[in-house]
Amino acid sequence: MTLIPQTLSLIGTGMLGREIARGLLASGHPAERLILANTTGTPPEGLPCRTTTPALAAEEADAILLCVPPAAAPALGLSTTKPVLSTMAGVTLARLAELTGSPRTIRAMSSPAAGLGLAFSPWAAAPGATPADKALANALFSAIGTTAELPDEAQVDVFTAITGPVPGFVAFFAEAVQAYAQSEGIAPETALAATRQLFLAAGQMLATGPAPAGHVQQMVDYAGTTAAGLEAMRASPLADLIAQGLAAATARARTIG
Repeated sequence: MTLIPQTLSLIGTGMLGREIARGLLASGHPAERLILANTTGTPPEGLPCRTTTPALAAEEADAILLCVPPAAAPALGLSTTKPVLSTMAGVTLARLAELTGSPRTIRAMSSPAAGLGLAFSPWAAAPGATPADKALANALFSAIGTTAELPDEAQVDVFTAITGPVPGFVAFFAEAVQAYAQSEGIAPETALAATRQLFLAAGQMLATGPAPAGHVQQMVDYAGTTAAGLEAMRASPLADLIAQGLAAATARARTIG
């Protein structure tokens, strides 16, 4: 892992900002090179970093990471030529430049899984971003999970829908599994324990080995009980309905900023 040499100003200490800060510190980023900022200057509990106001933090740091809600961004009153990275949903690179004055903008999406070092944080850079700015983005987001540079800014909205709401959509599927178990007379606490273990194991197994389609096909080829369930799901409109839900979330991401 490449450590971030710059002093970073992380503006916005809500859930996402706090978890990114925790992930950075856990990765070895020194607390003295991470300045937290919010409108009151109140330190978040459990984080050993200095906390100040957005304007002061932006002035003192080498680079700025915006983790505020989109509606709160105009009130920050930033004016800088430093690199500005943003995890704000729906706020375009052009809008970031308007809000901050910097042509060196990078737009990303991350998730609260950053605190566990498990976020997927893809990003897209404005034409004015330098190679050093892109290296910063790669190092920062690699420190809290995995990352990828996207060729098209519009793709950030897709990841806002897919990977931003951890565990959102996966939790919905897990809820359905638990509900089915309970409908068969299994005690709620047992159904919950089984469902949690199922998704924990599935996540770890999916992290390596075949792609998801490969795991599905292995089960189908085995021709056991799981194959019967998968074949029924494949024959149903389930996949199309999932795509519709994700499309609705993507569409919302493109208007929320």
